[in-house]
This record gives sequence, C-alpha cells and structure tokens, in this order.
Amino acid sequence: MDLRIMGLESSPLLSTLQQMMELSDDKSSSASLNGPGHTYVRDAKAMATTPADVKEYPNSYVFVVDMPGLKSGDIKVQVEDDNVLLISGERKREEEKEGTKYLRMERRIGKLMRKFVLPDNANTNAISAVCQDGVLTVTVNKLPPPEPKKPKTIEVKIA
Repeated sequence: MDLRIMGLESSPLLSTLQQMMELSDDKSSSASLNGPGHTYVRDAKAMATTPADVKEYPNSYVFVVDMPGLKSGDIKVQVEDDNVLLISGERKREEEKEGTKYLRMERRIGKLMRKFVLPDNANTNAISAVCQDGVLTVTVNKLPPPEPKKPKTIEVKIA
C-alpha cells in the first residue's frame, strides 16, 4: 500500500508504518522476526492486550486475569527477581477439520502475559492460583506486619 497516493507521505508516524508494512511483505526478512527485538514487541503486545484487575484485601493481594480458552496446564504463574509476578499463557489456533473453512476469525490467538511488581509486604512463598471459566485468580498473601520495637530499658547505676 502506497501512502503517497493519499497525500500522507510527510507524516513521520505514517512513514514508519509504511516501513513496517514493507518489512512484513519482505519474505527475506523473516529471519530477523525471530530476533530479540521481535520477542520484545510480541511480549509488549501480549501485556497490552491481556486485561487484569488487582485488588487489595487486609491479608492478601488478588490478581484477576482473563485467560480465555486456556486450560490450567497452559497457564504459567511465576515469580521473577523475588518481587515480579509473571502470568503467561498461549492460546493456539484450533486444528481445522477437513472440509471446514473460516468465514470470519475474530477471536484472539497468541501469547497472553502480564507482569506485576509485588509490594514489599507480599509473601512470595504463599501464592495460590485458580482458573475457572477462563478467568485466572492469583492470590498473594501478605506478610504479617513487623512487630513494633519495644524501647530498650537501660538500668542506670549509681556511681
């Protein structure tokens, strides 16, 4: 598609889009699509398109993430760097049966992912995850509040 026909060639955004479209049409560039830059873009897109709610309760944090069409075995819940909760999964395209063709394909396929930085009082050793009806609920218990330090009493001796 040539954007110059529409008189839009002067826009930096549209010229970048034009370059991206040309790149995707170029079959010889398919090797570069598997590099680290492509992985970053795929992960960023997965994070941007995976809706989530985060709730705080007196004793826990609860993360509710839509994971449509995934079985519990297809979902990974991990803790990275001691304080980053990583929730990921991948929805694959259904195998086509012979004699069937798609008239419309609107449901999302591909990677689903979210990362959350956990607060300091999150107990990363007490995490549970339950997936029901395509909704994943991850509960991270809070650490008990630290005991307030009692003042130390020092006996005064008479000299």
